[in-house]
Amino acid sequence: MPQSEKNVSPAGIHSYYCDMHIHIGRAGNGQAVKISASNNLTFENIAVEASIRKGIQMIGIIDCHSPSVQEDILECLDNGSMREVEGGGIAYQDTVILLGSEIEIRESGRGAAHVLAYFPDLRTIQEFSVWMAKYMKNIQLSSQRIYVSPRELQQEITDRGGLLIPAHVFTPHKGLYGNMADRMSEVFDLNAIAGIELGLSADSSMAGRISELDSYSFLTNSDAHSLGKIGREYNRIDMAEPSFAEFRKALAMKEGRIISANYGLNPRLGKYHRSYCNGCDSVLDEGTDIHELVRCPYCGSTKLVQGVFDRILNIADRPEPIVPESRPAYHYQVPLEFIPGLGKSAMSKLLDAFGTEMNILHQATEAELAAVAGEGLAASIVMARNGTLPLSAGGGGSYGKVLR
Repeated sequence: MPQSEKNVSPAGIHSYYCDMHIHIGRAGNGQAVKISASNNLTFENIAVEASIRKGIQMIGIIDCHSPSVQEDILECLDNGSMREVEGGGIAYQDTVILLGSEIEIRESGRGAAHVLAYFPDLRTIQEFSVWMAKYMKNIQLSSQRIYVSPRELQQEITDRGGLLIPAHVFTPHKGLYGNMADRMSEVFDLNAIAGIELGLSADSSMAGRISELDSYSFLTNSDAHSLGKIGREYNRIDMAEPSFAEFRKALAMKEGRIISANYGLNPRLGKYHRSYCNGCDSVLDEGTDIHELVRCPYCGSTKLVQGVFDRILNIADRPEPIVPESRPAYHYQVPLEFIPGLGKSAMSKLLDAFGTEMNILHQATEAELAAVAGEGLAASIVMARNGTLPLSAGGGGSYGKVLR
């Protein structure tokens, strides 16, 4: 695959860019799948966008439990535009799609949380959908609540050879730590968790304050609700090839397969990073220690939504983060769409010159970028890839901003 990084080990392991959390807006027959996602987010459109424009070699589409989406997959296989991969997954050109599902869990006395489940092939996820439909009000839609216990769901996924990964674990909106429990062990068997998705408002260091997470691989994914958001956050995964079997090994850090880098937003850009007051619509000041605050320091309201940073401080079992040696580097990277002045015309020129967004972010030098887009934009892109653009903090459901 020409767009993967070529740091090849003697064992034949390559590095691939991977975004494992992408939603479908509508199926090919027009049926809604993810209500809040763009209508042009179809199974086929996602594959084309990830492969041709983004340059991402493995993606997870997490609404493949939907029967209408499964019909779209079968059509792509039948017409020859896609093919099944021996190690698990569906290939479109140089990109492999893993078939997954986002599911909402809840227990009595707790809030709700989302989890991701990935399966090795279409037949297995079809069988899982048949089982899940017995305990779900609308199997057609994304992110629906399942009316079984989290541990029963976990058992069903693992018994079918699937992988269970808690999604955006720290966010106040359906994150396991952010909305459901102080410890994952209260909800799941820790030995049957394949990995952890951090979410847009957290990084490895922040998660390093919670000791039960030390042994897990971390994922940074886009949670894309539109084609443009694919690759907003992503991972570099070292594997022999993109496939379900290799992804499983990488999460378990076996046979030289690993998550070798996380590329994510600086948490300050995440829309749930800091606590927010619904009374006066204020994101609380970053210098304020408010993780145990009851009232807004600005208006006195008690209508506070605890942000990721403050929630982690509240439940941490360490005063300072510990990052295990096995943990890959977390690279703060601002997505290209966040860069002021980088409009459609300039982006088209860059894509014509360098092929894909991954090449713009990882391969092109500043001089090469400047020759196409000018010195100012080239400098901004380099600062974006290095995580050095000045930012304002996000909170209360609004993203932070690039200030440059």
